[in-house]
Amino acid sequence: MRGLTAFHSGLAAEHCVERHYERRGCDVLARRWRSAAGEVDLIARQGAQTVFVEVKQARDHARAAARIAPAQARRIMAAALEYLDAAGQGADSDMRFDMALVDGTGRVEVLENAFMT
Repeated sequence: MRGLTAFHSGLAAEHCVERHYERRGCDVLARRWRSAAGEVDLIARQGAQTVFVEVKQARDHARAAARIAPAQARRIMAAALEYLDAAGQGADSDMRFDMALVDGTGRVEVLENAFMT
């Protein structure tokens, strides 16, 4: 039961983040995009830039930020390159990697360029 609760809580957090990006004029291109390298929670377009978003939820933003490990960041970046390749774009495309933190009240904080490329 605990796993199912965490799953639905994660979906709710991702939905909050999606709405956050849409309110800021981004077009959502994909949700939970999977590749051989891993999964990207949200992929959006802001102008000419493709934004790859990792969503983390916890009681507070600091705890959420602590939930991403360097190995996971590397998997997300590898998956992003697979996405760009599948979309007919290259690794030199304008892109960034954001971490979207969601606290227990549903408040979203976005850390743009959270992974240095």
